[in-house]
Amino acid sequence: MRLTFFVLMLFLTSTHSFATENKMSDTPNKVKLTTTLGTITIQLNTEKAPISSKNFIEYVKEGFYDGTIFHRVIPGFMAQGGGFTADFEQKKTHATIKNEADNGLKNTRGSLAMARTSDPDSATAQFFINYKDTSFLDYTSPTQSGWGYAVFGEVIEGMDVVDEMANQPTGNHGGHQDVPKTNIVITKAEIVK
Repeated sequence: MRLTFFVLMLFLTSTHSFATENKMSDTPNKVKLTTTLGTITIQLNTEKAPISSKNFIEYVKEGFYDGTIFHRVIPGFMAQGGGFTADFEQKKTHATIKNEADNGLKNTRGSLAMARTSDPDSATAQFFINYKDTSFLDYTSPTQSGWGYAVFGEVIEGMDVVDEMANQPTGNHGGHQDVPKTNIVITKAEIVK
């Protein structure tokens, strides 16, 4: 009887432990951007960048990015999008978020980071994808010039699409530089498994 009880307890404990270890997170962490040049799949780092990831996911769920463009593309540097429509109208955003650039994630090729103004805590919806390692954008100190740009994800599929953006001719548009002459539109942003 004692042996049966022991075996039963061992089984229940190991089953509970296995179920706890393998529980899937309820937080979505992959987003697919369907663009006029192809599809880009992004893996978000919800653990190291929870604020930026949650912010991005909220905008995706609302359909905010659908119909926006990559409005700034600089070959060898980055492609920025998520704030303007194809008519170059800036979209209204939610409140700014806290800069998480001190999370240990680096601005490397294929990483996704929050765009912002000179105010470190001014990011809203705009983001950029790095074409190469850009360590000068990384966090160095909690000062105005040292905060850097918060990385919160990385391209896991479709970096060839991002690279193709850099091959598109750019020019000036309404006071903005490096604007693709043919719109690169995010036709659909969606959460994927």
